[in-house]
Amino acid sequence: MATAAATAAPAEEKQEEKITGYQWLALVVLILGTFLAILDNSLMNVAIPKLMSVFGSTSTEIEWVVTGYMLASAVVVPMGGFLSDRFGYKTTFLSTVIAFIIGSILCGVAWSDTSLIVFRIIQGLGGGFIMPVGMAMLYQIMPRSKIQVAMGIWGIAAMAAPAMGPTLSGYLVDNFSWRYLFYINVPIGILAVVLGFIILKETPKREGLKFDFTGSILSMIVFATLLLALTDGQSDGWTSLYIVSLFFISFFSFVLLIWVELGKDNPILDFRLFKNRIFTLSLAASSFVMISMQGGIYMMPIFMQNVIGLTPMETGLVMMPQSIAMAVMMPVTGKLVTKFGVVPLGVIGLLIIGLTTMELHALSQLTSTHWISGILIIRGIGIGLCMMPLSSAGMNTLPNHMIGRASSVSNVIRNVMASLGIAMLTSMMNNQSTKYGAVFNEDISTNSPAYADFSTNVVHRYLELGTDSGSAASSVVGVLFGLVQKEALTRAIADTLVISAFPAFISIVLVILMRQRKKKKAEAAAEAGANADSQHHVMIEM
Repeated sequence: MATAAATAAPAEEKQEEKITGYQWLALVVLILGTFLAILDNSLMNVAIPKLMSVFGSTSTEIEWVVTGYMLASAVVVPMGGFLSDRFGYKTTFLSTVIAFIIGSILCGVAWSDTSLIVFRIIQGLGGGFIMPVGMAMLYQIMPRSKIQVAMGIWGIAAMAAPAMGPTLSGYLVDNFSWRYLFYINVPIGILAVVLGFIILKETPKREGLKFDFTGSILSMIVFATLLLALTDGQSDGWTSLYIVSLFFISFFSFVLLIWVELGKDNPILDFRLFKNRIFTLSLAASSFVMISMQGGIYMMPIFMQNVIGLTPMETGLVMMPQSIAMAVMMPVTGKLVTKFGVVPLGVIGLLIIGLTTMELHALSQLTSTHWISGILIIRGIGIGLCMMPLSSAGMNTLPNHMIGRASSVSNVIRNVMASLGIAMLTSMMNNQSTKYGAVFNEDISTNSPAYADFSTNVVHRYLELGTDSGSAASSVVGVLFGLVQKEALTRAIADTLVISAFPAFISIVLVILMRQRKKKKAEAAAEAGANADSQHHVMIEM
């Protein structure tokens, strides 16, 4: 009887488990840090043309402002788990935010494109840690029964920052200076650090851990070469010696990395995590969603700016409602997933993402921005429904001491998949655009009545603008070529968006597979809870 009472008491405590005031305040600090890192990335994409004109750089040179940050972030992400375990999550998180602030100040005082690229790499070395360490720390702070709600609220930062980024970037660049794109990070970062020092509590440190130098160097080589190949593949050619060499180095370094890491007790990248079936399926599903998301996030700005003719700021305003819808759905999803589970919400969310992405195939040069915004809002609801549940489903099956490593693995794989998605979709778009352009040019006949009418209208328009008859006549071919290229790009983007919907449908299959062992998972969770309770009683008796 005494044993039964002792077992029942912890069960009741678990049912009544609530998020405390400290945990809410700690969540605010983590949200600030996450918002800081993601906002910076969304600010930069719109500012590239301005930086080109300021420094007199080519697009290839200035793209390294984005690429350098991305590579620096990718190579340090795997180390986040080790540093957090060794030095504590609070120390690691605040140190990385401070490093990010220093990098932001240096970027703000940059005097050339080369100095800006170097300082962006420094900024990336700090920024790369913020999201994986913040996510892992969330699991250390929050009770597992409330982790979905906490993840939903934390995810608001991940969605609000992209919503604000393009519009804020356009406003700062147009009305102030490009330097404020970096200076704006400083007050937010200082606030996060001050609140973090006051509010956050340090987690236990594992003093005996040894740093995995071999694994760290190999992981840097693997992800740096892979991301560089995916970034430069379109411009340099996928079959060029440079790109093929990068893929070759990345592949064999990865094989060597797996062999080395499986033989270590405390690897920098713990591939043994993939023995956990739910973790593997959830990571695979969320990675495919990352590819599918790029269809709307990456392709739509190209369409709106290059086809419709919107400014970056106007583009940001059209896309903002989608991010707001995602942000609003995050805390709602956190509560829904505790009632209905990951699988139903995941399937519904993925269906919405897939179907709305395919609906964007109807794009044309006359498409209304209101229609685009409406479709993107529905799409944003779908992303908000499934993204956080899928990301956290696998993490919830792991013990606390493995969360840091799992967060690092999850974030680096999702970053690679996002880059892979952009590379694949860009290549498809360019290939389709070239094909459509060739087909349209073959179909145009200069002897047709339609061409004659078009030529007459163009000439009359130029004459009305005060152009002489010779220049007006010679402008016909240029105008026609521009219209052909714009229509070819429109159809290419529409086709690419259809392709980007398929990863979402693939993810549905992976989510359904997560349901097959639901009973076994519940039994394992109950057994883990019982073990934790018995350990808790032993500690009390001691």
